[in-house]
Amino acid sequence: MASWLGGLGSGLGQSLGQVGGSLSSLTGQISSFTKDILLEGAEEVGDAATELHVSNSRLREIESINATQKLENERLKKVCSDLEEKHEAAELQIKQLSIEYRNQLQQKEVEISHLKARQNALQEQLRKVQAAAQSAQLGAGVLPPTSTSASYVPVVRHSSGFEGDDMDFGDIIWSQQEINRLSNEVSRLESEVDHWKQIALSSKVQGTNDAEQSEICKLQNIVKELKQNLSQEIDEHQHELSVLQDAHRQKLIEISRRHREELSEYEERIEELENRLQQDGVSADAVDDSKISEQKNNAQSLGGKVEELQVVNDLEDEIRKLNHKLSSAKEENKNLLKEQELAKLEKIQIMQEYESLKSDFSMLQSSVAEQGAFLKEQEEKLQSKTSLPDDVVRLQQALLEAGNEIARLSSLNQHMITLKEQLSKQNTETDSIIKQLKCDIDFERKKVSVLESEMMETVKELNSQTEKLSQCSYALNDLHISKQQLQDNIKDLQEQLRKAWDCNLHNKKEIGELQQKLKEREEELSVSLSKLTEKSNRESNYTCQDQVLKEREVEIAKLQNDISENKQLNEDLEKSLSNLRTENGKLIAATEKLKQELSDAISEKSKVYLEKDTVLEALKMEKRQLESELNQMEKRLLEQAHKYKQTIEELSNARSMDTTALQLEHERLVKLNQEKDFKIAELKRSIEQMEIDHQETKEMLTTSLGGQKQLTELVKEKELFIEKFKNQALQVKQKLEEYIEVSKKQAVLKQNLEEKDRSLAVMKEENNHLKEEIERLKDQQSRSTPMVEPKTLDIIIELESEVTQLKVIKNNLEEEIEVHKKTIEDQNQTTAQLQQSLQEQRKEIDESKFQCEQMNVTHERLSLEKDEEIKNLQKTIEQIKTQLHKERQIIQTDSSDLFQETKVQTLNGENGNEKHDLSKAEIERLVKGIKEREMEIKLLNEKNVSLSQQIDQLSKDEVGKLTRIIQEKDLEIQALNARVSSAAYRQDVLSLQQQLQAYVMEREQVLAVLSEKTRENSQLKTEYRNIMDMVAAKEAALVRLQEENQKLCNRSENSSQDMSRETIQNLSRIIREKDIEIDALSQKCQTLLTVLQTSSTGTDNGSGGVNSNQFEELLQERDKLKQQVKKMEEWKQQVITTVQNMQHESVHLQEELHKLQAQISVESDSNSKLQVDYNGLIQSYEQNEKKLKSFSQELAQVQHSIGQLHNTKDLLLSKLDLVTPSVAAASTISQFSGIQCSAPEVLSDESKLLQKELEQLKKKLQEKDTTIRTLQENNQRLSDSVATASEVERKSQEGTESEMRQIKEKHDVLQKSLREKDILIKSKSDQLLSVSENLSNKENENELLKQAVTNLKERNLILEMDIRKLKEENEKIVATCREKETEFRALQETNMQFSMMLKEKEFESHSMKEKAFAFEKLLKEKEQGKTGELNQLLNEVKSMQEKAVTFQQERDQVMVALKQKQMESSALQSEVQHLREKEQRLNQELERLRNHLLEMEDSYTREALAAEDREVKLRKKVLILEEKLVSSSTAVENASHQASLQVESLQEQLNLVSKQRDETVLQLTISQDQVKQYALSLANLQMVLEQFQQEEKAMYSAELEKHQKQTAEWRKKAESLEEKVVSLQESLGEANAALDAASRLTEQLDIKEEQIEELKKEGEIRREMLEDVQNKLMNLMNSTEGKVDKLLMRNLFVGHFHTPKNKRPEVLRLMGSILGIKKEELDQLLSEDQRGVTRWVTGWLGGGAGSKSVPSTPLRPTHQNIFNSSFSELFVKFLETESCPSLPPPKLSVHDMKPLGAAGTGNTSSTPFNSQIQDSAVLGMSRRPDTNPFLAPRSAAVPLITPAGSSGHLLMKPISDALPTFTPLPVSPDASAGAVLKDLLKQ
Repeated sequence: MASWLGGLGSGLGQSLGQVGGSLSSLTGQISSFTKDILLEGAEEVGDAATELHVSNSRLREIESINATQKLENERLKKVCSDLEEKHEAAELQIKQLSIEYRNQLQQKEVEISHLKARQNALQEQLRKVQAAAQSAQLGAGVLPPTSTSASYVPVVRHSSGFEGDDMDFGDIIWSQQEINRLSNEVSRLESEVDHWKQIALSSKVQGTNDAEQSEICKLQNIVKELKQNLSQEIDEHQHELSVLQDAHRQKLIEISRRHREELSEYEERIEELENRLQQDGVSADAVDDSKISEQKNNAQSLGGKVEELQVVNDLEDEIRKLNHKLSSAKEENKNLLKEQELAKLEKIQIMQEYESLKSDFSMLQSSVAEQGAFLKEQEEKLQSKTSLPDDVVRLQQALLEAGNEIARLSSLNQHMITLKEQLSKQNTETDSIIKQLKCDIDFERKKVSVLESEMMETVKELNSQTEKLSQCSYALNDLHISKQQLQDNIKDLQEQLRKAWDCNLHNKKEIGELQQKLKEREEELSVSLSKLTEKSNRESNYTCQDQVLKEREVEIAKLQNDISENKQLNEDLEKSLSNLRTENGKLIAATEKLKQELSDAISEKSKVYLEKDTVLEALKMEKRQLESELNQMEKRLLEQAHKYKQTIEELSNARSMDTTALQLEHERLVKLNQEKDFKIAELKRSIEQMEIDHQETKEMLTTSLGGQKQLTELVKEKELFIEKFKNQALQVKQKLEEYIEVSKKQAVLKQNLEEKDRSLAVMKEENNHLKEEIERLKDQQSRSTPMVEPKTLDIIIELESEVTQLKVIKNNLEEEIEVHKKTIEDQNQTTAQLQQSLQEQRKEIDESKFQCEQMNVTHERLSLEKDEEIKNLQKTIEQIKTQLHKERQIIQTDSSDLFQETKVQTLNGENGNEKHDLSKAEIERLVKGIKEREMEIKLLNEKNVSLSQQIDQLSKDEVGKLTRIIQEKDLEIQALNARVSSAAYRQDVLSLQQQLQAYVMEREQVLAVLSEKTRENSQLKTEYRNIMDMVAAKEAALVRLQEENQKLCNRSENSSQDMSRETIQNLSRIIREKDIEIDALSQKCQTLLTVLQTSSTGTDNGSGGVNSNQFEELLQERDKLKQQVKKMEEWKQQVITTVQNMQHESVHLQEELHKLQAQISVESDSNSKLQVDYNGLIQSYEQNEKKLKSFSQELAQVQHSIGQLHNTKDLLLSKLDLVTPSVAAASTISQFSGIQCSAPEVLSDESKLLQKELEQLKKKLQEKDTTIRTLQENNQRLSDSVATASEVERKSQEGTESEMRQIKEKHDVLQKSLREKDILIKSKSDQLLSVSENLSNKENENELLKQAVTNLKERNLILEMDIRKLKEENEKIVATCREKETEFRALQETNMQFSMMLKEKEFESHSMKEKAFAFEKLLKEKEQGKTGELNQLLNEVKSMQEKAVTFQQERDQVMVALKQKQMESSALQSEVQHLREKEQRLNQELERLRNHLLEMEDSYTREALAAEDREVKLRKKVLILEEKLVSSSTAVENASHQASLQVESLQEQLNLVSKQRDETVLQLTISQDQVKQYALSLANLQMVLEQFQQEEKAMYSAELEKHQKQTAEWRKKAESLEEKVVSLQESLGEANAALDAASRLTEQLDIKEEQIEELKKEGEIRREMLEDVQNKLMNLMNSTEGKVDKLLMRNLFVGHFHTPKNKRPEVLRLMGSILGIKKEELDQLLSEDQRGVTRWVTGWLGGGAGSKSVPSTPLRPTHQNIFNSSFSELFVKFLETESCPSLPPPKLSVHDMKPLGAAGTGNTSSTPFNSQIQDSAVLGMSRRPDTNPFLAPRSAAVPLITPAGSSGHLLMKPISDALPTFTPLPVSPDASAGAVLKDLLKQ
């Protein structure tokens, strides 16, 4: 490419060099030619022959020069053709290259997009894999979702350069700036590519975090902004392109115009030269003829002389020769003329070629515009440079031809010297032109060199861009490599997953084997337990029966009393039920009617809500899908719960076994495997669900995005149309305003002209009169000149005085006129103020419109929010369903909670985007939850290990004892079960089941009644709302009337303003007429004064005096002036009277205003009455609320009575539990019941109470051990005898137990079904309420939409009117424009015709002059006798001239016609285009408006019909509901009555207001008639009226605001009251339901109390067994917990004394660190020195209580000191390390277990709470302080002792509180380490 361009540049340089050389040679030849011509003037030859020789030689030279120049021309043409061919080839190559580059760019872009898509897909796969692998890999995160990299931004190049225009310096600078900008963009893109590479690399290592997500969001926003910027830049570049193209066209037009002008100038010069040549030829012929005649005369005179005959002969020969030469010269002249004609033809051909070149040039321009900007400029300039030399060559040819002709003709005569001088001047001019052309050529060469350099730069830039493309390809290769790496990672992860699956399968097999072993062990245990229970039951049965019978009799008596009370309650309830049923029947009938009406209304509304139904259906589909997913999840959770149950049972069985540590580890592994299996399955399911959700959201997003894009495009198009129309409308309005102003000015000017014309006519008449009078006076003066009388002087003096008075009057009048002018100015100011106020009002109207639009927007938002609320309610319903499913579940594990949370979150997602975000959040939460679970599993495993160790450490003897105790207790339980399994009990159970079913039926009936009542309630609410809507409508009507009043007031004001304008105009006219009259009077006065002065001068001269007629005329004029002055005064008085009248009227208007204010106060009073009525309603409502409160109190009392029943039941149960064989057991049970009572009261002291109970239990254990031993001995004796009987009994007991379990399960199922039905009923009632609310909301929305539609209709009509007006105005303007254009064209045509006529006339005059010359010459030649040849010449000349004239005329006509046709065609084309565009726009608008109007009309008609039907039906409903309201409640009747009264009062007020309005309208008409009469006082009245308007506006605005506030407050109150009513009704329904349930429950309680008592006995016996075991374990713990190794403490004590004194504090610090004392306390103790030691010794030896009361926790060293010397110190360090691990606890027997607080063991039952607290304080410190069972941490699986007798096995409880742990004895810090070391060394 570069080489080719270089070759092209070199070729251009060579060709241009050749052109330059030829031009230089040409200029040299021209200069030599001019020198020769100048020298010829000096070389004058006398003889004619010599002259001919010289001329011939010159002609030959000129011909040779001409030939050389022709050759040069041909060569230059060839060069030009070669250059054009090269140019075309270059263009073709450039086109091909550009196409190739574009194709490459497109391919690269496609590749980039594919790679991005693949990268996104890979990233999604990676995320999925990592989410699946999270269970196996801890700490591994999800890859960050890298957003799409910035797309390839194509550089927008815009062509800037003009064809044929010289390149400016500014263009070069601009191109450089463009290059810099492009390089900056390239660098920015490279940096972005690097950034994305880094992100891609980091995505392999890093995990997803919230920060990265935020970065992604930011990047996406940046991408969006960049796209927007790109689009803006493209628009700007396009705009710049269009501007540059326009400028380029303008420059082209200018260049072509200049070229045409230059051509015309050159043509004119050539014509002048031809004319001069012709003149020169004629003059030369004439001179030759004159010479010949002279010679002939000489020959005749010398005829007589013979001597001179020879000379004459010679002369005759010479004459012949000369004649021959003349003929040859004439032939040459003819040839020259032919050559001239040929040159003209060539010129025409050249013009045609020029035009064809122009067309080619335009074609080339279109092709070049497609190329790059820089190449375009260069090539255009090259073209211009190639075209310029052609013009230069043509001009030079023309000059050379002119020179040749001059040279040929110069040899004819000496008189050509003058012509030569002229030619020399012309040659100097041509030299200067040639020099200028040379300069231009040099300048263009420089530009070409600059362009070549720029071409090289562009080539370099292209190379750099290709390099960048290659870099991009490298980056793509890197991305491919990274993709392959990611694929490898995915494969590795898949292999890891497979391995995990294999491990899981292996673990499952091991678990199955362990389960089989556990089952075998369980069977062995059950056999041993059955033997024990049989022995214990037989002993205990005999002693307990007597006591039980007595207690049962007492209880039966109590229960009979309760049953009688319950029966009474049942009877009351049945009565109330019968009443409710009667009411229910009535209500059902009413509801059926309402249902029919509702169904009609719904059928009508369904048409309107079709679109919304489609949306709801889509939501329902989603809901169904979600519900199906939820059901699946629930099933899975149930399965998991069953699995967990099984695992828990297996673990409990395993714990109860005396197994080894290996089995515990197996159990732990089993648990872990199962949990991990569940987690893996759950994660897989969640991932699948996430993928499905993701796909759905993607589809939703794509559809919604497509719809949004279409909508946005439509909106943009409509906005553009609207903006265009607005701009057009504004332009048209501006033009209209201008035209109106101009028309007003024209009207004023016309009026002034008419007035001035009238005044002129008057003045002319007066002048004529005055002239006639002057003439009469002159005649009289000429006739008689009598002496001046003295009377005349007196008259003159009087006239002068009168004139002065008139002047004074005139001045006064002028002052008055000035005053009037000032008033006019004031009025103008007031008009300006009024206009301002009008503008302000318009602004206010615009603001109100804007507010209305905002209100519409807010209404739309509210509707959207309500739709969202509906969605939220649906979601809440779904959440309630999920909660129901949760309640069904038995065990709520943490994992299930997690999954339910995720479900709720997925349901809450409204849109697809939110779902996507929630899915991410859910994954993160799952990951966190899994980590927490794993941590908990670890903790539990550790605890399991510790438990297993401690269980191993326990002796087998203790475990055996415990198993024996458990067997005895099981035997007792079996005996009780046998007692329970009797025939009477089964019958009771059957009867209870039947009663339960009956009660369930009754409950369902009552609930149905309740639901019907709630429906009736909702209907009443709707009726109440309708009434409130009616009231609101009436209020709206009032507001409308007020607005109409305001409009009328505004109209009156506007009319008054119009009147004021008219009066101002009339006043201005009157004042102008008065001005004219005053001017006329002043002129008259001046003329009179001049007459008087002339007359006085005449009298002084003595020519004559003033006549009496003049004085009479003057007197008459004075009278006239006086009459006019009187008229003016009368007019002034009239004006003053009118002003006074207007003031009186203003007073009347003020009174009317006061009346209006009084009416407003009456309206406010009526409003206050309405408020009072409303307050009455509120009070009635408050009374209802009080009644409801009383009901709620009764309900609370009933609940309290139920609670008391529960308490009595608990007491009875506690009494039944007193059946145990020993007194100690009874005391423990009573204590437990006491604990039960106190537990709910004091929750905070539960931990202390538990500790006290533990102490008491420990004391009791010691007592019971002795009894157990004796019982064991008895059991061993009886075991052999009872072995056979026990097996039979056991079988029967097992059967009864299974039956009891079945009954219990049935009971539980029935209770669950009851609960589910209750919840369903509640949810359905809530749904009904929400649906009714939605209906009411949608009705309100419909009304709002209707109002909006009506407003839109009105706006449409207004806009259509405006559009019509604008169209008419546009048409008028277009018509005027067309007329002006036609006029302009006509003027142009006439101008052209005139110019043509002028040229023709000039040409004719010139031709006539030439003819005159020719005729003179002919006359002379006739005289001389030689006319033939001259006639021929003249004829030829004439024919040539005629041809030339005809050619010129034809050319001019053709040119004019062409120009006209071009102008017309361009104008027509522009008009046609404009009209087409207008037609298209208008057609589009018309179609759109028609469609819109048709749609709107159809919708409006439908809505109107539907609304009418609804109104009719609603009115019917209102009538029916009013009848029901009268029957149902008096409160609503009062409210309706008050509302009707309000409506009547409002109607009366409306009538009054309408009457007042009519009266005011009449008064306004009267006042308008009066106002038309008064004119001057308008200014003052306007001021007053403006003030009144402002006050009225303020009043009206204040009242409107008050009304609005009041209405808003009333609405809020009504809404709050409605909400209260709804809540109270709900609470009433709930209370009724609760009462019914309570009555049933009391009956059920009576029935089921027996079952509960029997079951409680079993529970109490089991609790006793567990408590015994717990007490034993607690004794073991307490006996071992607070003990310290004596040897260690002794060795430490001795070691302290053995150490040197310098390092004893270090030993003390070491001991302190072992004992866990803080550094600060140690420093204090060491500072006290010896006092601390004495205290420590006394405290340790003397105060034993302190050590008992402060047991310490197991301690570990936290601080390590570094010692340098002494063996003792190293030994102490060794001791530190050895003391860390806990020693195994000593094996202690049951007898050796004694609590710390051994005192007071006997008085357990009698001790109050204080003693318990004191005892608990001893043990409280040894355990953790936070042993609250209700606030246990997650790690603590189960608390040690459950409050209020909760059952549970010992092995299922935490270890730290249940089993003994090793803790050292408390040692005070003041002991020395020497003694300890001594003891250690001794040992």
